[in-house]
Amino acid sequence: MNQTLRVIQWTTGNVARKTLRSVLARRDLELVGCYAWSADKVGQDAATLCRLDEPCGVLATNDVEALLAVAPDCIVYTPLHPDVDELERLLRAGVNVVTTAEFLTGHSLGQAARTRLDAAAVAGGASLFGSGMNPGFAQLLGAVATGLCSEVRKITMHESVDVSSFASDSNMDGMGWGRPMGDPGHADDVRAASVVFADGVHMLATTLGIELDEVASHVGFSAATKDLDLPGRPIAAGTMAGLDLRYVGIVDGKEVLDLHQRWVMSHQLEPPMPADHGYKIEVDGSPQVTLTLGLMPDQPLETLTVEDMHGIGMTITGMPVVNAIHGVVAARPGIVTYADLPIPTGPFLG
Repeated sequence: MNQTLRVIQWTTGNVARKTLRSVLARRDLELVGCYAWSADKVGQDAATLCRLDEPCGVLATNDVEALLAVAPDCIVYTPLHPDVDELERLLRAGVNVVTTAEFLTGHSLGQAARTRLDAAAVAGGASLFGSGMNPGFAQLLGAVATGLCSEVRKITMHESVDVSSFASDSNMDGMGWGRPMGDPGHADDVRAASVVFADGVHMLATTLGIELDEVASHVGFSAATKDLDLPGRPIAAGTMAGLDLRYVGIVDGKEVLDLHQRWVMSHQLEPPMPADHGYKIEVDGSPQVTLTLGLMPDQPLETLTVEDMHGIGMTITGMPVVNAIHGVVAARPGIVTYADLPIPTGPFLG
C-alpha cells in the first residue's frame, strides 16, 4: 500500500463518478488516463465528465493505444456490461483490470469467453477482478461470517430493496418492469438479465472451497395495485412491479448457497412482497450466525435527495473494486476473486 499505482478510469458514467473521485482522493493511486467511448467526450477533463467540481488535468480519450502507452498498473473498468474483446486486449497488454461491469468469475459469460479472458490475463501477466456490492462484496461478507462456525450447512444472503429511486437506470431494463403478469418468457428474460448472480454463487463456493453440482434459479413476480408514475419508467396497475429472484448452489441435491434478491417498485403489491431495504446474511451452522448490513448516508437525513440515494448505490458498487486495486495488482495472473486477495479495506484519509 506504500506504492503509488498508476490508474486509468475506463468510461465516465454513474459508477465512474464515484470511482474516479476515490482514485483522485487517495495518496496511493494516481490517475494517469481516462477512456471515454463517446467522441463528444474526447478532450474533456475526466473530472468534469464525472461531474466533479474541480478539473483534474487528465483529458479523456478514445485512443486505446495511447492509453496503454502510459503503462498503467490498473484499469478501473466501469461500463454496464463487459466487452470481452476489449477486456482481452487490455489484459494481453499486461494491464490489471478491476471491474464493476457484471463480471465476477466469468461463468455467466459462458466457458468460451471465460477461457479467452483467463488466457489473455495469463499471457499478459495481468489479473482480472470483478465485484460490486451484490453480487460481489456481499458474498465476501457471507464467507467471513462462516469463520465463527465449527460447521456450516447453508448460507443464505438476502438483498431486500425498494428500487423505485433507480427506476430509470438502464440496468433495470432487462427485468421487465411493467410487463403483464404471466407474460410468456418473462422469467427467462429475467434470468438472462441477472445471470451475473450465478457468478456470485460460484465466487462464494470458491471462497469456501465448495464444489457445486449445479446452480439453479427461481423467479417470482408481484403486481402493482395502482398506477406508478415513476421517472422514466411508469408502471400500470396489474403489471409487474415486484421481483423475487433466487440463485442457489446445489450439492448432493441440497441447496447450500442461496442468493436471494427482492426488488420492488412499490409497497402496494399483490401478492404482498415486503422489502426491508437492506442486506441480511444467515449462516445455518454451529453456531447460527446472522449479519444485518444497514447503509446510512453521510449527511443529515433532512438534506437527502433521490440523487443522493442513487449516489450511495453507486458508491457501494464502485468502492469494492477501487479498494481491491493493490491486492489485484499483487495477485497471480488470470481471473481472480476474493478467494485470491487480502480482504480489501477502505482508505483512512483522516
